[in-house]
Amino acid sequence: MPASATKSLRVAVLADSDTRWKWGALTAQRLAPADAEIRLDGYLLRGRATPTARQLKEVGVRADSLREVTGVEFLRGMGAAAEDQYDVLILALVGGGVQAMLHGLRAAWVGAGRRPVVVTGYVGVVYEKLADGLLLRHGADLVLANSRHDADRFRAVYEGVGADASSVTEVALPFLGGAPYSGEHEPYTVVFAAQPSVPDSRKDRTYLLNRLIEHARKHPEREVLLKLRSRPGEHTTHIEELPYQKLAQGNDLPANFRLVYGHMGEVLDRTDLLVTVSSTAALEALHRRIPTVILTDLGVREVLGNHHFTGSGCLASWDQLDAGHRPVPDAEWVARQGVAADGSYGTAFDIARERIAKLLDRPGGLPPLNPYYTPETAPGYLPGILARHHLGPDGVPLPGAPAADKEPGPVRQIVRRAARGAYRHGVQRVAPVIRRMGEL
Repeated sequence: MPASATKSLRVAVLADSDTRWKWGALTAQRLAPADAEIRLDGYLLRGRATPTARQLKEVGVRADSLREVTGVEFLRGMGAAAEDQYDVLILALVGGGVQAMLHGLRAAWVGAGRRPVVVTGYVGVVYEKLADGLLLRHGADLVLANSRHDADRFRAVYEGVGADASSVTEVALPFLGGAPYSGEHEPYTVVFAAQPSVPDSRKDRTYLLNRLIEHARKHPEREVLLKLRSRPGEHTTHIEELPYQKLAQGNDLPANFRLVYGHMGEVLDRTDLLVTVSSTAALEALHRRIPTVILTDLGVREVLGNHHFTGSGCLASWDQLDAGHRPVPDAEWVARQGVAADGSYGTAFDIARERIAKLLDRPGGLPPLNPYYTPETAPGYLPGILARHHLGPDGVPLPGAPAADKEPGPVRQIVRRAARGAYRHGVQRVAPVIRRMGEL
């Protein structure tokens, strides 16, 4: 029976990294009606960024079940139980993964009397590959936009290529929350929110680290924290070739400077000034009215993502911060970015919930998924995307596609860990050396 009748919502989340699991799991909770129970099953897509146990714990979301799967294994499971397993399926994947799953699910659900409502979206600020990422997500029943600004842009892209834009649904970032900033702490705490791949050069990352350390020295009365995304050896959504932990090794660090891990919300609980290049943590801080700075030291550039914050009132340099600058965000800009600092966050997901309820109650069930990309509209692009996920042009798994019907044994787990370790070594050690040699 539909969730609206049973007062329960059965949700599956397929995620390919720690950040996307966080987005997908928290989105599932936000989409559930206030008076409904939710059953949440998590599926982690096997790959280079599959979250570790520590990363999953840090997200702080409890799933009723959680297991690692291949894409083909997931599709077979969804096809076998389309009519009675889930009400909502959230695809928390990179764009190509979403597109592959949409075609795979369309094929898996042929002949099914009922299927789940399929939801997808973005984990944060969308500042690059807008058209590419959006069209790869087209075909889901709901494409969530984290702000009014994004919703307008999403619809413009879909309508501009003649695709149905009715799936675009405005919500907000699902991980906003926490107590509003109520005044300075003792000691006054400055937090730099690091990003795995922004900036990406050793020179720029070393510069930012040195300026942070210098700020700590100039303000010994302050506590200065470097908030890191992952511990050495772990992977996140983006590849981190030059972890700040390694860059900091050998430095004479002041006593008031520390490297910290953990849940971003808990770190923000004690933050008086959040500094970053373009991390989504800036939006979390703005939601809580914590003074927030987007650094301009390396320029305001699309490749850094800080161009998204033009007009925010938050752009500043380390020189200005060292001199005591306190940013004042622009209220109109903040309102358009889904930050909901005005207290409207409690209703931000109402429209999405209503749309899901109507789709679940649709007489005769939902029509087949209908992505914009097909073998006819993108014959030179789509087949390659599907093949990377071991699917044919029709979305059906290719012969010999990898699948797993049981939990990996001890030997297989050891081999997998070794393979991931070799990959990380290549990314963090070998690739930078080759790049430097190429620059000689």
